[in-house]
Amino acid sequence: MAQTHGTYSDRFSGVRETLEESLETHDVGASVAVYLDGEPVVDLWGGYADATRTTPWQRDSILNTWSTTKTMTALCALILADRGDLDLTAPVARYWPEFAAAGKQDVEVRHLLSHTAGLPTWDEPMTVADLYDWPKATARLAAQAPRWEPGTQAGYHAVTQGYLVGEVVRRVTGVSLGTFFAREVAGPLGADFHIGLPAEHDGRVIPVIPPPAADQEPGGGQGEAEAAPRGRGNPPIDPADANTVAWRRAEIPAAGGHGNARSVGAVQSVLACGGTARGVRLLSPEGCERALAEQYRGPDGILGVPMRYGNGYGLHSGWLPNPRTCFWGGWGGSMVVVDLDARMTVSYVMNQMLDQGGTGDGRALGIVMAAYDGLSG
Repeated sequence: MAQTHGTYSDRFSGVRETLEESLETHDVGASVAVYLDGEPVVDLWGGYADATRTTPWQRDSILNTWSTTKTMTALCALILADRGDLDLTAPVARYWPEFAAAGKQDVEVRHLLSHTAGLPTWDEPMTVADLYDWPKATARLAAQAPRWEPGTQAGYHAVTQGYLVGEVVRRVTGVSLGTFFAREVAGPLGADFHIGLPAEHDGRVIPVIPPPAADQEPGGGQGEAEAAPRGRGNPPIDPADANTVAWRRAEIPAAGGHGNARSVGAVQSVLACGGTARGVRLLSPEGCERALAEQYRGPDGILGVPMRYGNGYGLHSGWLPNPRTCFWGGWGGSMVVVDLDARMTVSYVMNQMLDQGGTGDGRALGIVMAAYDGLSG
């Protein structure tokens, strides 16, 4: 059996066993974390940092987490709403006046967070290099018309959501989303997660490994099915793009965050614990509830599956044991689940991307179910 490293509580030994099995069968390298009442009860990693399996995954290894990054961006918006600096039911144009163009004057901030704003991608052709140009990416979104009446339909905003929410955060705070996250979230929590990675961390970055060719069909992980990177989107994104210096330096708040399971869980444990974790208070209990406030229930026109969206998170829809649970995942397999009743956060981050369609490849789901087994055991 594959060897894992780190620590875990005996009651969660099933999480370790599940990770070891995954490392034997599907994963190249991966990390898993479970936080309970804000404290880590599982912090494990194992496998290799490279496809040739020559370099071990280290405790402080980090990598691009794709759309698991969205939970970090959403948390920033929730924090500002809790402080009274941002009204999620206000028109976006209150904070970003240019956004009112082309009939978007009534689009609300909550529509951005729930993938119902009608801006699932750019209308003008975009390149990956354009994603590194924040003014260009946001100005184009501000100028274009919505593809449907905002709030009436959902269509996964795979990449655009980060620029939309991020620009609102910038207008409210005067700093970029990545800067706000570093100062107000990751810094106070001591969490090793970055939206716009400083060069000093490059030596710890593990490259993502693209899915096997047979896997690369439309579909995706639980709550992900990230349409844009499959070549149907604008711009088409290749997994290899995430392994470039330009991608790491850019702030791509929907898909470009770098971290590991420990740091993902460390941040999201604040939401699981009523706004305070390990002595750091970022939200009130009432502020945390906004994540669970359902904004949309029904088919997602991009993902092609029924979804429930809260403010920035997918909501419990039958596959999770507890109803007061939210989640999101990243292209190829990463995921975080936040259970506000159990005060538990489960996170999984890996380098081998799989993309087998439907509800995903099962690796993260296996970890989540093993964590619930430990919780009830």
